[in-house]
Amino acid sequence: MTRGRLRVLLGAAPGVGKTCTMLEEGRRLRADGRDVVVGLVETHGRAATAAMVEGLEVVPRTLVTHRGLELAEMDLEGVLARAPQVALVDELAHTNAPGSHHAKRWQDVDALLDAGVDVITTVNIQHIESLHDVVEQITGVPQSETTPDAFLRRADQVEVVDLAPQALRDRLLGGVVYPAERVDAALSNYFRLGNLIALRELALLWLADEVDEALRRYRDEHDIDTTWQARERVVVALTGGPEGETLLRRGARIAARSSGGGLHAVHVTAQDGLRAPDPAALVEQRALVEQLGGSYHQVVGDDVPAALVDFARSVDATQLVIGVSRRGRLAAALTGPGIGATVVRESGDIDVHIVTHSAAGGRFALPPVGGALSLRRRALGMLLALLGGPLLTWLLVALRSPESITSDVLSYQLLVVVVALVGGLWPALFAAVLSAVTLDFFFIDPLYTVTIADPLHLLALLLYVTIAALVSVVVDRAARRSRTARRAAAESELVQTVAGSVVRGDDAVQALVDQTREALHLRGARVLAGEEVLASAGEVDLAGSAPVSTLDLAPGTTLELTGEVAASERRLLGVVAAQLTAALEHQRLTETAREIEPIAASDRVRGALLSALSHDLRRPLAAATAAVGGVRAAGPDLREEDRRELLDTAEESLAALSALMSDLLDVSRLSSGVLTIATTPTDPAEAIAPALDELGLGPAQVRLALAHDEVEVLADPVLLQRVVVNLLTNAVRHSPPDEPVLVSTSTFGGRLEIRVADRGPGIAQDRRDEVFLPFQRLGDTDNTTGLGLGLALSRGFVEGMHGRLTPEDTPGGGLTMVVSLPVHDPSQEAR
Repeated sequence: MTRGRLRVLLGAAPGVGKTCTMLEEGRRLRADGRDVVVGLVETHGRAATAAMVEGLEVVPRTLVTHRGLELAEMDLEGVLARAPQVALVDELAHTNAPGSHHAKRWQDVDALLDAGVDVITTVNIQHIESLHDVVEQITGVPQSETTPDAFLRRADQVEVVDLAPQALRDRLLGGVVYPAERVDAALSNYFRLGNLIALRELALLWLADEVDEALRRYRDEHDIDTTWQARERVVVALTGGPEGETLLRRGARIAARSSGGGLHAVHVTAQDGLRAPDPAALVEQRALVEQLGGSYHQVVGDDVPAALVDFARSVDATQLVIGVSRRGRLAAALTGPGIGATVVRESGDIDVHIVTHSAAGGRFALPPVGGALSLRRRALGMLLALLGGPLLTWLLVALRSPESITSDVLSYQLLVVVVALVGGLWPALFAAVLSAVTLDFFFIDPLYTVTIADPLHLLALLLYVTIAALVSVVVDRAARRSRTARRAAAESELVQTVAGSVVRGDDAVQALVDQTREALHLRGARVLAGEEVLASAGEVDLAGSAPVSTLDLAPGTTLELTGEVAASERRLLGVVAAQLTAALEHQRLTETAREIEPIAASDRVRGALLSALSHDLRRPLAAATAAVGGVRAAGPDLREEDRRELLDTAEESLAALSALMSDLLDVSRLSSGVLTIATTPTDPAEAIAPALDELGLGPAQVRLALAHDEVEVLADPVLLQRVVVNLLTNAVRHSPPDEPVLVSTSTFGGRLEIRVADRGPGIAQDRRDEVFLPFQRLGDTDNTTGLGLGLALSRGFVEGMHGRLTPEDTPGGGLTMVVSLPVHDPSQEAR
């Protein structure tokens, strides 16, 4: 039986129109005479979607009982028994109810395909297994239902049902996707504009990869080895040299000229490991590749040009960027054409860019003959000359013949080369002289005499010395470069670690001390301020058993090092001392700022309190004083009605005065950090209902949409009620009389959000932080409305409960205040 064909409609998010597209295609196929049935469609209560199902044959769902509940699932056996040509199956990633034929719906679809039924199905990008972690990072919502990539890759056709992010948000606002009570929470959580843009990019990139794979399979099946330039793919060859950054930026610019261009960086490593690039440079260049949006690759191959071209063809590259050779003219003349010329010759239809850089064309010069080799290696070379010479002589004398003189000379020459490779110049010179004397004594007539009668023998001795010198120069040069590279990497790592510690906010002084002791192989290191130890590492108190060096840092501060410090390391110590001085100064300034901040904050609050006492408290205090004074002055002659009115005025003024004083005390406690907050598992409804009762608000003023089910938050119930009261007071004051305030709840990413939305004028984006400052009444000149402490107190209360209070635009106009609090997790208490 021929397997059915699978067509997948991929969407970036719910609501883009996947189900409607599937139903439209089903209706079109039915009109063309195909036998089409609806295996399963989820309308989610959308009238437009339900209307499109009409006219299509629907296989009734089967009921599965689980824990006393009846769950409706697709009737797989019913669809198989019906045996249609095409089946429409919605929500491919759905998890079936326990007791179903398969655990996942994609497995049901696989069974239909095996039965020869063509299937059209839908899936969202967040339900693809390989993108699960990426989507959770973007949206903050983990996905429990996923579909394997391998199953989707086997689909005969994958189409993206695309909708612009803003258009999708407009559909949400119009109530097309979710009910009205869920719209605000959806727009502010999963359906944020940035989330939708990122999800859309993921969907398009996933499909682009699928198209690339399909194109590659087609070319392999038809033996097409030429590059099809469907889009620009730029490969940059990295050697680990200083020119890498220049090449990468040039390659990125080339890729950016083409929409959808790709950037690949590749480094070819020799199989024998003899080509040793700078590891630190490669690490930095790899990080730069990632910043430029490219990918880094490392391949192994002794033939560098062939490896580069093969890699470029494997990724369908259209451009190859390499650097001009760093060799000088003399080296190029001696060694022939370089890698660049070979790559150009073998690249075929791949364009090659040879980019010049500052390190190109270095001049040829012999390095100075310094003692780059260690004493141990020189001693080992000398020992090899002393032992190898006699052993080789014994062997050659035993095998001596009149015709063996050539092989004898070459054997001693090999010994000289080996000694030079091991011990360098002086052991090689010693081996050359010793071998020349030995050859003359044992193998050249007259035998057993040290006589140089023939000028050719003297020439042979000079050749030995010359060969030993040249080989030792090469060995010394390699050793010197290796040691310099290791030291540069260590210094770079030290400075990088210190800089990273400062950026991350770590203890920079302690990090410097630790890294300095480790990099310089010291017994111990510490920073002293007089007798006080600010930071230490290792053994620093050895009672004179090791040398101690000190460096002066900031005034009154010293760096004390225990152990030998080489003269070559003094420069690095100077860098460390400068960094330590800067870190200590930064630490001192930070501590000073930390000490001053509470004083400055107290001064600000004190000034604001004095301003409030002199202005805002004067009105209720004056009104209460006047009312009581009027009652006393009139005495018994005052009418009862007037007396009652004056006493009511006094009572209202004193009540307002009491509320103002309570707010002032709360602000003082928040500013000084002495406000006691006791968080307990709390149902938000238990704070919202009393707040409505306190303000006397009914359905005409407030509409509720509580969707948190039985989820509780960690909050102080009393303070949470005060927050809701303050937010409701502001929302009702600014909303039009015929527009009720909406109070809704929702859960998202381990947090619960209480949203108070009004339809008032809203607040400009650049002035939203001002509403949370004490004694501010933004745009409100009515001095009867209080001191402007409500939102300042509310934010302080919410942050004290480890939450956030943020303003957002209300869809359609107005302001929404969002209280986000951590959800109570009973499993954490159980632990």
